[in-house]
Amino acid sequence: MLRILGRANSFNVRKVLWVCDELGASYTREDWGRGYRPTNDDEFLKINPIGLVPAVIDDGVVLRESNTIVRYLATKHGDDAIYPTDPVRRAGVESWMDWANYETSISLRGAFLGGMLNEPPWNNPWFIEQGRRQITKEVGQLDAHLRTSGPYITGDTFTIADIPIGLVVNRWFCLNFERPEYPFVARYYEQLSTRPAYMRHVRNGLP
Repeated sequence: MLRILGRANSFNVRKVLWVCDELGASYTREDWGRGYRPTNDDEFLKINPIGLVPAVIDDGVVLRESNTIVRYLATKHGDDAIYPTDPVRRAGVESWMDWANYETSISLRGAFLGGMLNEPPWNNPWFIEQGRRQITKEVGQLDAHLRTSGPYITGDTFTIADIPIGLVVNRWFCLNFERPEYPFVARYYEQLSTRPAYMRHVRNGLP
């Protein structure tokens, strides 16, 4: 059985929990990270020397980095619909996953970690303002994409592209500053909310 190391309220662990439920993959989960056993513990570092959650062990295979784990699980347990084998369609899925992990993770450090959680060093006023401006721009780009796509990120079918994007969108609607209305992102949020696994692991009251 899949072993997931990481607290259930972690942004990146929630990606793994969500995809497991979508795929019907059985797992056990152990609390590691903020508020639980520290990830600089020797036991954890033997599994993931980077010291971040999630870490996953699958039949002796050790995995780290949430998007990599999601792709691995979709390859092993999923079908062509959730993770296309065609290289062009797959590139479309993976480009959105990487956009979410790189572009929005930087802006959310200011808008969320600094602006909402007041965590140093991200709580510098300049950095908070830059983060808010940038995440607003990025969600606007997503809204423009969803205007002509949908109901999911790459079209009619739910794919693993929706998993990191779905976490970003949920956090966007939790941010505590005056945000513009993006109707297509709002429509997408409601579409994702028809999925029980999304409600269980993402839109569950956590930012």
